Amino acid sequence: MFAENVTTEEINELSLYQFDGGTFIIDTFEKLDFYLPLLKEQKILGFDTETKPTFKKGKLNPVSLLQLTSITQAFLIRINKIGLPKEIVDILMNSNVKKIGLAIKDDLKILKEIAGFEPTSFIDLQNYVGDFGIVAMSLKKITAIVLNKRISKSQQVTNWERDELSEAQQIYAATDAWACLKVYNKLNQEKINY
Repeated sequence: MFAENVTTEEINELSLYQFDGGTFIIDTFEKLDFYLPLLKEQKILGFDTETKPTFKKGKLNPVSLLQLTSITQAFLIRINKIGLPKEIVDILMNSNVKKIGLAIKDDLKILKEIAGFEPTSFIDLQNYVGDFGIVAMSLKKITAIVLNKRISKSQQVTNWERDELSEAQQIYAATDAWACLKVYNKLNQEKINY
């Protein structure tokens, strides 16, 4: 049904795939209050985090950004500015809301250190794709295999704690969480058709 793996050369042949929906930066509690009703009505969300890179061995920076995306909307929550509010923790704990991410163990561990909560209804694509014969582990490869598209990782090691996120950072952050959701939806569609 799907290839097990894909080469860098094969990925480079594919067309670029990036989020082009509405992007909402939540960096104040007023914005959180404004966007929360929209976020709370979602039943399935793409999930990811970003951390300012460190170039010193053994040094880890705290999470800067939490991305939650629907198919058409990206909510970029700037943890470095507003922390991890209870309203967001409630979504992360809500068993009625599926959260789809990739390699989420460390992301969740760091978020739990901030707010001490029990994550519920998370699906890690690295585990999920195995049921479809896919052995690739990176989001870039999994997206290429499942969606036949290429995502860019060029903003991965940028400063996520800048005063304002650049447009390129916003697109990258939204795409990472959104691609997880798109892959999951496509896999489930294939499961039904199989």
